[in-house]
Amino acid sequence: MTNSTTRSQRVLVVGLGISGIATALRLHRLGWKPVVVERAPTRRQGGYFIGLFGTGKASAARLGVLESILNRQHPRSITYELDRAGHHHKGMSFVELPGMPYALLRGDVEDGLFRALPEEVEIRFSTVPTRIVQDEHGVDVTMTHTKTGTTTTERFELVVGADGMRSTVRQLVFGPPEDFLHPMNYMIAASILSKPIAGFSSHDGLILAEAGRSAWVFPFANHNPAVLFSYRADDIDAQFRRRPIESLREAFGPQPAGSVLGQLLDDFGAANEYLFDSVNQVRMERWHKGRVVLVGDSAWCLTLYSGMGASSGMAGAELLGNMLEKYPDNLGRALVEWEARLRPFIEYHQSQAWGMRRFFTPAGEAERAMRATIIKAMGLPIIGPFIAKMNQGGRRRRMQMLDIAAP
Repeated sequence: MTNSTTRSQRVLVVGLGISGIATALRLHRLGWKPVVVERAPTRRQGGYFIGLFGTGKASAARLGVLESILNRQHPRSITYELDRAGHHHKGMSFVELPGMPYALLRGDVEDGLFRALPEEVEIRFSTVPTRIVQDEHGVDVTMTHTKTGTTTTERFELVVGADGMRSTVRQLVFGPPEDFLHPMNYMIAASILSKPIAGFSSHDGLILAEAGRSAWVFPFANHNPAVLFSYRADDIDAQFRRRPIESLREAFGPQPAGSVLGQLLDDFGAANEYLFDSVNQVRMERWHKGRVVLVGDSAWCLTLYSGMGASSGMAGAELLGNMLEKYPDNLGRALVEWEARLRPFIEYHQSQAWGMRRFFTPAGEAERAMRATIIKAMGLPIIGPFIAKMNQGGRRRRMQMLDIAAP
């Protein structure tokens, strides 16, 4: 599969999230003409808590957006472990993990990338692909406007699916979701709180970790905190057959919630915008087929537990552009080389997500007790600094800092 030139070639990017915007930005700089389609009627704002590690920072810097991405970590933030009775002690926050990530909202990264997009990049909202047919020289994509039902068919030299864990592009080209979604049997729910938690400062982080369920409060500088609920669910389908707040209340019952958990549940129940979804990894033998390639959650979905979703999405998009630049006359080789370089990095972080899940939400009493012991040890005068030093020099930190898209 060859290309005569990258200039003037059209690329369809499906999805206006972090991976999609980063792909459009990188390929536009390379000389491609991106068209971005998004199912939602407008850009989504805000979003839940995410961390941006060294991998993502390096790509963001080369894409020219790092300085515009806010690090919302409060300089006086303290994180507490607590129980339902309100007893609490100092714990370890997400930003104290190896790699020292930025603490921010998903929308902070999307806003920074979106502002960097040139005006000539065409964006179409309320639009989804409904048919994809490709040959050696291009891809014919039929797109439908979700409000009017109008369809158009256009030709592109490349299609990039960056449309999330339940990717339409993946389903149209690679196969049904059940072939690639691997459930972890956990649910997550997240929203922005309307006010700080009573009895605590606005810059306090809170963690309620119980057997099979947890609630985290992430503080920000100059912004209301975010809450993340996570719980084990053997019957995932049942979680979607009722309102999210009803599933949450059942998962955290039947014991009395207490003041903190009660406020978190009430606030989530009243939120206009929230995330409520099952936790799945996406595993595929190949992320590209012909002239169609998947990037970000649609290809590998590291899950929120890994903390590397935003970083890997930007790095994967940048690296794709790098390989297309390196092999301008051979699209097939560019995609093969892109995947060969990226896959070991992604597979490592997919494997780590299972261990990180234990940090976020212990599965049972044994995991809860082990987690509590480790957190307590981290606070001891001699053991704590030793463990921290070991973590900062470990493989996980190196992989979170790895500049996988470096030229």
